[in-house]
Amino acid sequence: MFNMDCKFLLIAMCFILSVPASDSVLRGGSSLSVENPDDILISPNRVFSAGFYPVGENAYSFAVWFSKPSCTNNCTVVWMANRDFPVNVWSTGTDSISPAELRLNNTGNLVLQDTDDAVLWQSFNSPTDTLLPLQPFTRYTQLVSARSYINSSTGFYKLIFDDNNLMRLIYDGPEVSSVYWPYPWLQDWDGGRTPYNSTRIASYDLLGEFTSSDNWNFLAADYGSRLQRRLKIDSDGNVRMYSREEGISSWIVSWQSKSQLCEIHGICGPNSACFYDPVYGRNCSCLPGFKIKNPADWSYGCEPKFNISCENREETSFIKLEHVEFFGNDAGFYNQNVSLEMCKKYCLELCSCKGFQYRYIVNTPEPYCYPKMLLMNGQRAPNFGGDFYVKVPKTFLVSDEETASGFGLQCSNHIVILDRTYAKVSQDETVQAVLWLACALAGVEIITVVFVWCFLIKSNEATESYNPAGAGFRRFTFSELKKATKNFSQEIGRGAGGIVYKAVLFDDRVAAIKRLNIANQGEAEFLAEVSTIGKLNHMNLIALWGYCAEQKHRLLVYEFIEHGSLTENLSLNTLDWQKRFEIASGAARGLAYLHEECLEWVLHCDVKPQNILLDSNYQPKVSDFGLSKLLSRGDRNLNHSIFSKIRGTRGYMAPEWVYNLPITSKVDVYSYGIVVLEMITGKSPAIGETEHKGLVTLVRDKKKEADGETPWIESIVDPNLEGKYDEDRMESLVGLALQCVEEDRDARPSMSRVVEILLHHQIYN
Repeated sequence: MFNMDCKFLLIAMCFILSVPASDSVLRGGSSLSVENPDDILISPNRVFSAGFYPVGENAYSFAVWFSKPSCTNNCTVVWMANRDFPVNVWSTGTDSISPAELRLNNTGNLVLQDTDDAVLWQSFNSPTDTLLPLQPFTRYTQLVSARSYINSSTGFYKLIFDDNNLMRLIYDGPEVSSVYWPYPWLQDWDGGRTPYNSTRIASYDLLGEFTSSDNWNFLAADYGSRLQRRLKIDSDGNVRMYSREEGISSWIVSWQSKSQLCEIHGICGPNSACFYDPVYGRNCSCLPGFKIKNPADWSYGCEPKFNISCENREETSFIKLEHVEFFGNDAGFYNQNVSLEMCKKYCLELCSCKGFQYRYIVNTPEPYCYPKMLLMNGQRAPNFGGDFYVKVPKTFLVSDEETASGFGLQCSNHIVILDRTYAKVSQDETVQAVLWLACALAGVEIITVVFVWCFLIKSNEATESYNPAGAGFRRFTFSELKKATKNFSQEIGRGAGGIVYKAVLFDDRVAAIKRLNIANQGEAEFLAEVSTIGKLNHMNLIALWGYCAEQKHRLLVYEFIEHGSLTENLSLNTLDWQKRFEIASGAARGLAYLHEECLEWVLHCDVKPQNILLDSNYQPKVSDFGLSKLLSRGDRNLNHSIFSKIRGTRGYMAPEWVYNLPITSKVDVYSYGIVVLEMITGKSPAIGETEHKGLVTLVRDKKKEADGETPWIESIVDPNLEGKYDEDRMESLVGLALQCVEEDRDARPSMSRVVEILLHHQIYN
C-alpha cells in the first residue's frame, strides 16, 4: 500500500509544476528543484513545510517537516515519501494532462487533489514513522521506525493493528519476528483492551488525548495544553509522544509505551544481552564465548567463537549468567521437581539447545527449566529472579580468558549510515575535486565524532532530545557534591528520609542534593532503585539529575525548584485561587503517571504539601517519589501488605496503614485528598482531637449543617483568598477531595479519574 501510494505521488508530481516558495499549493509554473532551497511548500499557518529534504551527501527525499520554529537541515521530519530510495534531482517540465494540485494543509497533511477538490492521494493515509494530531491510524496503515536516528531508511520496528483488532508493537528483524508490546503473554483482554471492535482506528487530539478502537487510551503528561505534538515510533522500538511550545526548538516526552528499554525485542540482536546502566543508559554485551557479528550494527548480534559437537556431550558445559533472561524460543519447559542438574541434562541431550533459563516464578515452590533453541531478546536485570546458563565447550572454559564476570560493558552506539551519495550529471573537474576533498574531510570528522561519542560518552543511541534517564543523568563523586554544597552548609529541607542541601554543580546548574539516611543499603539495590526513578519523566515530577553511591554515602541530585514547597507558599499566602486549582491538577497528573503510566508501579506513600514543590511558574513538581516501594505491574492486586512498617506522615495517612489493611495506590489518593482540603481551607489536617480525622470531619460537618439555601463553601474556604474564587468549581473540588478521603478505599477514585474530573472543570467551566 505504501509503495503504491508513493509511486502514485511521484507519477502525479511529474505533471505538476511549482509556484513561489511561500505558497502552500503546487500548481502550474516553474519546476521544483533541489538546487533551490526556497522551492518548498509552506502550510498557511507556517507550522509545516514540504519539499526535498537532505538525507545524505547529494541525496534527497521528499518530506514534510516542522518549520515553526525555523530550522535548516536539522528539522523534525514527520513524513517522507521515498526514504529507502533517495533521489538527487526531482524536477518537472511538462504540462498537466489532468489539472491537479498538491496542497500542504495546516495539519501537516500533504494532499493531491483535482480541480473539484476530490482527494487523489494524501500523506495521512501513508505515514512513515510519525502520527500527527487528528491523523487517523487504521487497519490499512502502519508506523515503521527508521533504521537509526541518523539513517531514515526503513527499520525493524512496526506499530500495527493485528488480526485480532488490537494495536501492537512488532519487531520484524533480519531473522525473526515477534510481538513485544503489550506483553505477549497477556491475554487479548488484559489491561482493559478489547478485541471485539473491528473498526481498527485510532487517533489523538490537539490536547494530547489518544483513543483507539481496542480501548487503548491515554493522556499525555501535559494534556490540556495546545502544543505542537507528534507520536513517533523511534529507531529503538519505543513509541513516544513528543510535545513542545511554539517557538521552542527542543521536544519533551509526554508519554511512552515502554519505560524498560531492554524489554524491546531485538534491541541487541541474537547471542547478546541488553542491560541498563543508570549513568550510561542502555548497553549491549556479547555472551561469554561470542563476538560481535557486525561492529557497525548491534541488531545483528553476536556469533560463537567455538563449535559444539552433538556427539561429544561430555566435552560440553555451561557458564552461569546471573539475573540474565532470554524471552521466547523455548524448546519446552519443565517444572516437575526439576533440579539444576536435570535441566542441564535436558539441554545437553537436545543438540539444538543453546542454553537454558532456570528460575522460580512468583508463588510457585518449584523452579522452571526453559531450554532455548535461539538466544534472542536477552536482558540482564538485577530484579530478575533467575539465571541463564549458556552452553559452551569445556575447552573454552580453560582456554578462553573470558568468564561470566567479563560479560559487561560494551559500546552499543555503532552508527549505521546509508550510502546516499549520488553523482551529478555534469560537474566541472575543479568543483568535483573540491567536493571530493570536502567529502574526505567530512568522513574524517564523522569518524572522529563516532569514536569520541562511542568510547568517551558511552551513552544510549540518542532519540531526538530524549534520554530515558534524563539529559545529563550521571554518577557524581562524593567529593564533587561536597564541593557543590560548600561542605553541606546550606540546608533547605529535611525529613525522615534525609537532609536536602542547595548546591551549584560544576556546570553552574543549581541543584538540590538529598543526603539519604540509608547508609546500610547495598549499592546494587540502591542503583536498581535509582535506575528506575531516573527513567521516570513527567512535567509534574521533580527531575533526578544524578546520584552518588560511594562507600557509605547515598545521595540524590535533583533539579532545584525556585519557589520551594507548597507548605511554605501556603504559609506565605502567595497562592491565589487559580494557582491552587492548577497545583491540584498538576499534582494529580504526576501521581496518575506514577500509578498507571510507567511500567514500574510506584507508590509514593508520603504525599503531603512538603513533597509538592512549585517552580518559577508555580507549577507543581511532586518530589520524594519512588523511594518508598517499587513494584512491578503484576503485583498491583496483592491481597496482603507488602510493607514491613507504616510509612507516611501523620494527618495524611490513609486508614489502611492504621488498620493493617492491604496497601494499594489508593493510599496516595487519600493523602492527595487531604492535601487538596488543606489548600482549600488553609488549615492543617491535625486540627481536631482525633488527629486522623480532624480536617475531614470539619469539612463534612460543615456540609451537613448547610440547609441548602445558605452557601456553606465560604465557611471552610481559606480567608486569605478573600472570597476571590469560582464558587461552582470550588464546590466541585471540595466534593472530589471528600471522595478521595473515603474510609473505604474502593469508594475512592483512581488518580487518573481525578485528573479527568479536574480537566473537565478546567476546560468547560
